[in-house]
Amino acid sequence: MAAKTIQPIKWAGDHVVILDQTRLPQTEAYLRCERVEQVAEAIRSLRVRGAPLIGIAAAYGIALAARGDDASMRERVAKAAELLRSTRPTARNLFWAIDRMLARADAGATAQDLLTEALAIHEEDARTSRLIGEHGAALIPTGATVLTICNTGALATGGEGTALAVIRTAHRHGRNVRVLACETRPLLQGARLTMWELMQDEIPATLITDGMAGTCMQRGMVDLVITGADRIARNGDAANKIGTYGLAVLAKYHGIPFYVAAPMSTVDLSIPDGSHIPIEERDPSEVRNFGGYPTAPKDAIAFNPAFDVTPAELIGGIITENGVARAPYENGLMASR
Repeated sequence: MAAKTIQPIKWAGDHVVILDQTRLPQTEAYLRCERVEQVAEAIRSLRVRGAPLIGIAAAYGIALAARGDDASMRERVAKAAELLRSTRPTARNLFWAIDRMLARADAGATAQDLLTEALAIHEEDARTSRLIGEHGAALIPTGATVLTICNTGALATGGEGTALAVIRTAHRHGRNVRVLACETRPLLQGARLTMWELMQDEIPATLITDGMAGTCMQRGMVDLVITGADRIARNGDAANKIGTYGLAVLAKYHGIPFYVAAPMSTVDLSIPDGSHIPIEERDPSEVRNFGGYPTAPKDAIAFNPAFDVTPAELIGGIITENGVARAPYENGLMASR
């Protein structure tokens, strides 16, 4: 199966089907979600993940909650929105999608109208991915090696991805691009998901541990870094998977361009800078264990923030569906709304 045909989420007539990403790459298993509570659990447990895809899932969750008695629909939708908001605090697309669905409900939308809106959010994200890929591909020289972290592909969006959409587009354009994929501790999204996607697309890729990134840069093995983002502040500070900030610092030291790829729905113009971005802290057991096996003493104290914030001054450009924004980002991002 080519990566471009991956469908991590879809509407199936009267329910939502979600690819359980916690079981990849060993098993392709799908969840049938008939209630918003099931969608919320899938988001919270990372069965569905990636900021754009989380937003799509939330929209479908509200569409599920809207079904039933018209008289109480607005109350059900409000409760569903509250439940979904509690799942992942950092991903801006989650709140963006919920607010968009609530605005339609407040305007008198029917349950069918809300489903149509959810489907539109999904379709728009696929189009956004294509545009991000086209704008970003121009930044990749022929024969370049791109380093990335976490998963920013079809598994994280409604289309080909964000950072991986850029890489895929450059590959299709014959740029002979290669990829270094950081494994992304503690849950190994880079190893399990990004490598799985790249290998299906037959894009040359090498898996490295997170701690190898500096050595690879020192040896001249990296030409540029492209990552995704879960929330971008008005000044361009970007929250992404933990470890991204370290890559940006290393790239700056080695004179390597560092770019962020994300849709405009990830940009939060309501917050001035990264210090206002809520950072999700997950269960410390994710650090002490992997795949059900202990990797540390069971009583070891562990710290598990899921994201870090890369300051805008370390980012060479933010690739969105509207083009590549450059510093000062407050001007660039506002202008591209």
